[in-house]
Amino acid sequence: MVQIAYELRARQQTSLTPRLQQSLKLLQMSTLDFSQEVAQAIATNPFLEEPENIPSDADETGAEHASAETESRSRGDGLSEPEVEAPVEAVETSSADAAEAVEVLPEQTESSPTYSGDYPTTRHSDGADTDVGQWARASVGLHDALRENLRGQPMSDRDRLLTEFIIEALDDDGYLRTPFSELASDDFLSPPPSDCEWSTALKLIQQLASPGIAARDLSECLTLQLEALPDETPCRELAIRIANGALEKVGRCDYGGLMRSFDCDEEEARAACLLIRGLDPRPGTRYASIDPSCYIVPDVIVRKVGKQWMALSNQEAVPRAQLHTTYARLFKESRYNERALMAKALQEARWLIRSLEQRNTTILRVAQAIVSRQQTFFDYGDVALRPLMLSEIAEELGMHESTVSRATSNKYLSSPRGIFEFKHFFSRELATRSGGTCSAGSVRALIQEMIDAEDPKEPLSDVMLARKLAGQGVVVARRTVSKYRAQIKYPSAELRRAP
Repeated sequence: MVQIAYELRARQQTSLTPRLQQSLKLLQMSTLDFSQEVAQAIATNPFLEEPENIPSDADETGAEHASAETESRSRGDGLSEPEVEAPVEAVETSSADAAEAVEVLPEQTESSPTYSGDYPTTRHSDGADTDVGQWARASVGLHDALRENLRGQPMSDRDRLLTEFIIEALDDDGYLRTPFSELASDDFLSPPPSDCEWSTALKLIQQLASPGIAARDLSECLTLQLEALPDETPCRELAIRIANGALEKVGRCDYGGLMRSFDCDEEEARAACLLIRGLDPRPGTRYASIDPSCYIVPDVIVRKVGKQWMALSNQEAVPRAQLHTTYARLFKESRYNERALMAKALQEARWLIRSLEQRNTTILRVAQAIVSRQQTFFDYGDVALRPLMLSEIAEELGMHESTVSRATSNKYLSSPRGIFEFKHFFSRELATRSGGTCSAGSVRALIQEMIDAEDPKEPLSDVMLARKLAGQGVVVARRTVSKYRAQIKYPSAELRRAP
């Protein structure tokens, strides 16, 4: 006889509905990605449209608008955090329920106002639409420039094909880092090209553009640039010899080693090193084209109102969407049997409009909380950056820390001091000798100021930087100074020493 034992266990489990998962995904998106997502929804959903010719209100960006928003949030009129974090619907509604929800839709006409659930949009109509493609300068890339210069060169079809292989293999820095044997398969050309043919094609390309293009390493790149200088250039020959065999000594300013290796005096060694330092180690970057999609569109604009810095939403960066009143009215009046597909599309349209409101509200609330805590930064810069953690903003706004993290990812604000990512204002806390605290960002700013003010011939080592910081009351270890110096992209003292 087989006995079967049953055991009951109670446990709590948190699960995210598809609506909430998509809402969190939209919150974490950058402005560009989110705009593309909304544009895709407008193109595929017949119940969505982009509003046009909506007059703007110039007072929305004034102090009265900022004060009204602050008072509204204090009274609880705006969206609360549970509404932002909670799904629009706790569970997915059925098609029948969605159809019933549509029946209560009020009568609308084309001339009547939009539904109460529509996104309240305003677009400035006193100027042309902002389009990066209209003003971004068109530029010719490295590969196209080389092909253009090759057109007038007399050569056989075989040689032209070899040069095309080399041009395609050049990287963004202008280097040929691929060996000749890997540029083309042996069975592509008959007979297979020899190293001499490849070298001849390479020499031709190296003479077509700026000196240093199509070099195979840094030494060859600098040598090509030195050889292109006039013969009467002082210390040119010595610089070529150094570039071919002792570049590491140039980086260390090891003039004594150069004097012993190349039998020259210190003045000649310094002149040759100075000549090498003036060359371009990445000649291909001057041909690099600018991708318009890499431009940053700030989500928030910070302005000074009275004596306080205020964060205002950048309405030009907010994508627009509203319900298509005509299609919604026709769908409401229709009485055909199969309504599930269209009811679902209408439900998704209304959900997207609400998601627009929730996303913009969340980002603006987080930005305002950041700006209110970092007032001194906008007055004095990074030196006055205060310690700030995600948990502090989350506790102040009543949000979850993960929501704040998503709201600060890939989001930017524009201020008179420049454009900064939201993450820039979050910095860990460091103790000071007086018992107070300062942020890691302010310490990095102090290190940068010290390095910028140092004597180039006697640069400050990490130990000396740590001592100077200690003199100002900031106690940090040498390795911490080294880490912060690397974060602000400053080389070591040995490499900063002037020649």
